[in-house]
Amino acid sequence: MTYRNLVVKASALGDQIFLRPLAKKFPKPSFVTTFFRIFAIYFKNKAMKLRFYIHYRTEWGQQLAISLTTTAADGSERTSLVPMTTQDGDYWQTETSVVESRRNPLSAFTYLYIVTDGEGRELRREWDLVARTYSFDPTKTYTLNDQWRDRPLAFHLYSNAYDVSQQRTAGEQVRALQLPLFRRTIVFRVSAPQLDEEHQVALVGSHPSMGAWSPARYLTLENAGGHEWMLTLNAAMLNEAVEYKYVVVGKTTGQLEQWEEGDNRVVAEIPADGEVRVEYGDHLRLAERRWRLAGVSVPVFSLRSEHSYGVGDFGDLYRLVDWASLTGLKVIQLLPVNDTTHTHQWGDSHPYNIVSAFALHPHYLDLEQVGQPSDKHLATTFNRRRNELNSLPFSDYEAVDRVKAEYVDILFAEQGEATLQTDEFKEWFEHNKEWLQPYAQWTVQQNSATTEEKVSFIQYHLHRQLKRAADHARQKGIVLKGDLPIGVNAVSAETATHPHLFRLDCQAGAAPDQQSSQGQNWGFPTFNWSTETTEWFRRRLQHMEQYFDALRVDHILGYFRMWEIPTSQTSPFMGHYTPAIPLSPGEIEDFGLPFRREFLTRPFINDRVIDRLFGIHAQYVRDTYLTKSSYGLYQLKDEVSTQRKTMQVFEGRTDENSLWIRDGLCHLIENVLFVTDNQQPDLYHPRIGAFNEPVFEALPMEERDAFMRLYTHYFFQRHAALWGHTGYNRLSALFGHTRMLVCAEDLGAKPECVAPVLDALRILTLEVQRLPKTSGQEFAHLDGLPVRSVVTTGTHDMSPLRLWWEENPSQAQRFYTTMLQKEGRAPEQLSSLLAEEIIGRHLYSPPMLCILPLQDWLAADNRLRSKHPRQERINVPGDPYNRWEWSMHLTIEQLIAETRFNEKLNTMITRSKR
Repeated sequence: MTYRNLVVKASALGDQIFLRPLAKKFPKPSFVTTFFRIFAIYFKNKAMKLRFYIHYRTEWGQQLAISLTTTAADGSERTSLVPMTTQDGDYWQTETSVVESRRNPLSAFTYLYIVTDGEGRELRREWDLVARTYSFDPTKTYTLNDQWRDRPLAFHLYSNAYDVSQQRTAGEQVRALQLPLFRRTIVFRVSAPQLDEEHQVALVGSHPSMGAWSPARYLTLENAGGHEWMLTLNAAMLNEAVEYKYVVVGKTTGQLEQWEEGDNRVVAEIPADGEVRVEYGDHLRLAERRWRLAGVSVPVFSLRSEHSYGVGDFGDLYRLVDWASLTGLKVIQLLPVNDTTHTHQWGDSHPYNIVSAFALHPHYLDLEQVGQPSDKHLATTFNRRRNELNSLPFSDYEAVDRVKAEYVDILFAEQGEATLQTDEFKEWFEHNKEWLQPYAQWTVQQNSATTEEKVSFIQYHLHRQLKRAADHARQKGIVLKGDLPIGVNAVSAETATHPHLFRLDCQAGAAPDQQSSQGQNWGFPTFNWSTETTEWFRRRLQHMEQYFDALRVDHILGYFRMWEIPTSQTSPFMGHYTPAIPLSPGEIEDFGLPFRREFLTRPFINDRVIDRLFGIHAQYVRDTYLTKSSYGLYQLKDEVSTQRKTMQVFEGRTDENSLWIRDGLCHLIENVLFVTDNQQPDLYHPRIGAFNEPVFEALPMEERDAFMRLYTHYFFQRHAALWGHTGYNRLSALFGHTRMLVCAEDLGAKPECVAPVLDALRILTLEVQRLPKTSGQEFAHLDGLPVRSVVTTGTHDMSPLRLWWEENPSQAQRFYTTMLQKEGRAPEQLSSLLAEEIIGRHLYSPPMLCILPLQDWLAADNRLRSKHPRQERINVPGDPYNRWEWSMHLTIEQLIAETRFNEKLNTMITRSKR
């Protein structure tokens, strides 16, 4: 570039007044042009230096970098990645300059530390829910001595659930405080989430300017939001290292009430002239009060009130908050409230079979809040139909669907146009159109009788009603806990809009284990994990944060590895884990098992197997569905070569003989030692439980031993590191940015890597006394449960306490003797006194949250408990035809009126300090 071009380039940056005239007069470099160029740029742009120091031990090939974001006065942001350097892999440092333009001065900078690999790919980032944010002064040099921030041990104190339960402002962001700066400045910063609204943080130190350890001469820190406190100190009088501590001061009294624990903190280096030195104090070293809440779990569809329409709705949820407030219950846990409408039949009652990750279920619309038909005759007719629905002992999904759909059609015809023209609706629509428009279009395609406008009308009112209930709960200090399903319906708005996010040729499920010997096939497509998948999940969480302050993560094991079944098959036995490391033919032979592809991967069928499975139908099966092969073996004909094809062949045939043959053919297909990998057909996974099949018996003894060595290695050793790494990365990426309190559903057989990852990410586990996690125990000991967990007497997939007691008399007897320390014979039915004792033991146990099903709370009162405990079970896992129909036998109004019962619950909860 020529000198004249440099001058023109500089003038384009705003130096026209100085440089252009001089460029004409002095075409060659001269002292004058150089001077004015420097002069103009100096006054036009100012540069601030940032120096970063951190101790972080990296592994070979890893690099530390800083994601630095500067914010201008107009709100615009610019982010850059600043690499750091190290001499030993432990201590990292860097220095960078930030140039400020006078036209748009900077107001703040924010940063976080990131670990990358040799190619610049991000491996890990520090916890950044509470941002490292500071105001900007271009005349200063900032020195930041940091430590890596993992998710804090007391992470729950930063959650919206904690803030709501303490009735303080939730979700506050850190502000870039405009604190006074001096020639030499020290910035003190500390995080104190354990403080309540009546207290503040102060500082006392060894130097006179810091109070000289006098309790009466403390320096008060300013609240920067997000539980962060900051203070600047003029260091002009400091000549050597000083010591200090943070203290807690009463806001109204001004009295120093408590010194923080541990050793004195130290300012080791005094800032130089023009330097701002940040002393990041991490967390206030002060033990917080134990945070323990009691709650109730109940599906929205199970709620019943005098205003219901055959199913619980968001108006009923608002009323349930009032009852919870009377009893001292601080958490209401729900099942998913997403739309599941696909066939308008009973299959849609499954709340986890969602068709949208954002849309709410139309059944939960409180019709009274929307309005009544102007036609009085119609209003009377619908009121009669509502009474009929409410008189049923269960929620009739199909009947409710018809009645509510007709009612909404009338209301939309009368109110729709006016509602869609309101400013409130337009603002809501604009904010949600990214998911709303594709969902509305998909809904119209599924049901030509509706319109996109009506879909938006329904979703708008559902949002308003759920938000109203959520805000009502927050005002009363009650936490609403939502539920995040692990999958979506294969036929859904999500798979239609984002097909690349899913593996549509696969189905999610659960592997066969001791609790479910046949496994489970949920039918949901598995995820095609990518950056886009992560962003989609984050949008879901941001959407849910409008309503919920805590979150149950369904089947959290699926984020470590998912049991994946090809869509060509129906049995979980034909699946395998993903991600996984399948075996090559060479690896199989390395274990001592000769690789014979046809024998290992195709169903092993001989006359003995056929006779055993089909009995009197054996010859019919040979003639109709099999072809003779060599060595006395048979092969399946193409029409029944997969389980899906077989089910189609026998569709509609319900006689006993047909079902016998159908199931036998499906079992034949499972009679293999290996299943082929879905993505790599030349790699293989051992078929789970294959050692129980006839094909295993056909192996010579040495090959059986070889297969079992291979099997043990594959299922219990091969994937430990892979699944731990996968789970940590996925969960930290998905839930690291939410302030909802994340609670895992981690029941069932799981690899050893799960517990350490959940602990590192401060995710609460789920503890059920009937399902102990310690091998060899029949029941968990409540006193030994972890603090960071949710304890419950049962889940929606289990029998409520009373029903379990009746269904398992021998187990109930052992529970009666060992857990309750009772003598003699256990009663055949669980009495209200025993139920109250079991509830009390759960309330006094260590876990932060004790959330019991509504059925079990009511079991403690003879007058209020249902007369039909068998009707109280919500779901039977593995039953694809289960009807999710349980409905409260009492109304919420009746519960609110039960003063004696409510006071008893309140007393139990208060005494247990929840």
